[in-house]
Amino acid sequence: MTHEVVEKNVGLLIVLTLLVISVAGLVQIVPLYFVHAVQEEHGSATKPLPGLEPFTALQLEGRDVYIREGCNNCHSQQIRPFRAETERYGHYSVIGESAYNHPFLWGSKRTGPDLARVGGRYSDDWHRVHLINPRDVVPESNMPAYPWLAENVIDETMTPRKLRAMQTLGVPYTEDDVAGAADAVKGKTEMDAMVAYLQVLGTYLDK
Repeated sequence: MTHEVVEKNVGLLIVLTLLVISVAGLVQIVPLYFVHAVQEEHGSATKPLPGLEPFTALQLEGRDVYIREGCNNCHSQQIRPFRAETERYGHYSVIGESAYNHPFLWGSKRTGPDLARVGGRYSDDWHRVHLINPRDVVPESNMPAYPWLAENVIDETMTPRKLRAMQTLGVPYTEDDVAGAADAVKGKTEMDAMVAYLQVLGTYLDK
């Protein structure tokens, strides 16, 4: 059947158009009837993994520093379900882990290693040394140094507002969480916050 035949026959064109739309619709709609089983096991973008908790005030501040310094431009947080990745980084990423992440930081750029499962892999002291001067622990690293993180003190007056903003996006922070946010980060440095954030990444998935 040539294009000319279809284009000159309005009835046939309508039938074929409806057929294409129907098939395309089915391909997108039918899987949704089965997705609940996957969500039960791995969670969804709106349904968190069992046991998943929102970031603490300090971890949330660390995440903001992580984004501000552009860490997500060189480090992904998305392990794909391939042997080469899971053997190096750990269990592949599941969407329910990121239910409280706004915005998502999955990414695909890997100038540095993926950090989806970095939590608990190194000590706090290792992270501090690494952030101040990466070459002290990884001589071949081309990662920039971030010594100012150890000097910059968090502005605790902004932290409750950040938790409140996350509340509006559906993150289940309580009023007590918001009320205690300033005290939780008072006197803490951006280095403290960054390490706290890195140490929680990937720790909620039951491996």
